[in-house]
Amino acid sequence: MNTLQTLEERQNDLINQDITADIYSQFINYLDAKPATVATYTRALRQFAAFMAENEIVRPTRADIIAYRDELIRDKKPATVQTYIIALRLFFGWLEQSGIYPNIAEHIKGCKIDKEHKKDNLTTAQAQALFKGIDTATINGKRDYAIIATMITGGLRDIEIARANIEDLRTLGDETVLYIQGKGRDEKTEYIKITAAAYSAIQAYLKERGKTTPSAPLFASLNHATIGERLTTKSISRIVKTHLINAGLNSDRLTAHSLRHTAATLNLLNGGTLEETQQLLRHTNINTTMIYLHHINRANNKSEERISAAIFG
Repeated sequence: MNTLQTLEERQNDLINQDITADIYSQFINYLDAKPATVATYTRALRQFAAFMAENEIVRPTRADIIAYRDELIRDKKPATVQTYIIALRLFFGWLEQSGIYPNIAEHIKGCKIDKEHKKDNLTTAQAQALFKGIDTATINGKRDYAIIATMITGGLRDIEIARANIEDLRTLGDETVLYIQGKGRDEKTEYIKITAAAYSAIQAYLKERGKTTPSAPLFASLNHATIGERLTTKSISRIVKTHLINAGLNSDRLTAHSLRHTAATLNLLNGGTLEETQQLLRHTNINTTMIYLHHINRANNKSEERISAAIFG
């Protein structure tokens, strides 16, 4: 009996087993990943389980995986499709390793992810309008102004703002810095410089906030039910989006992440080098930073104007 026949017989034996809810749970418990990753994979498997139930599938085949992928493409964004298919590939890889079910998801392609940014940056005038529209007479306004000033000058993500504690504000030489726990990091080993404008905004907010402890979140909830608690990433995104809308900047392509894009773009436009911008954004690969430079170079490309002038005068 050759190797191919042995594999086929083994897969036939495995496919006689049902994929039960308990098996999904076993895989989730097996994962050695961060809570956010576990939560994402859990959502992905629930989505697949719902697809199987809706189509009365008990023992899925490779064709079922492809049909599921195609359904995702119709309803989900490319990044979501890619994540869900990766979760399925890991799941069925684990099933085969555990002798439960053949790996019918092996080599199934997800979606091609466009490397271009999905969100826009703010122009200098738009950034100025954003700050002008924040009412800093209230503690909510003082906090929101400080959050946005810190994010836009430091190129921070909402998760990095959410994780920041008061004690993370430190002095390094002559600079005030904020140590941050970046995306995918376990410790606060990186920092951004806090500009004079951002520092003034933070101090104005903390003064009105009153007595706190060093381990308290730097930016806290002001809602009665959760006052003093750490802001969630959703809350931070909502705060930024609200002020964008109030400033007349109501676009699906302008979100909290736009502040990070704005930091990179304005730094490059005002004399910052590619390497300095990479360091600011803490990109491991400089090619990621070069996307910003590509956008700026394209915006400065006068080809269309030259062609129009040659034809129309």
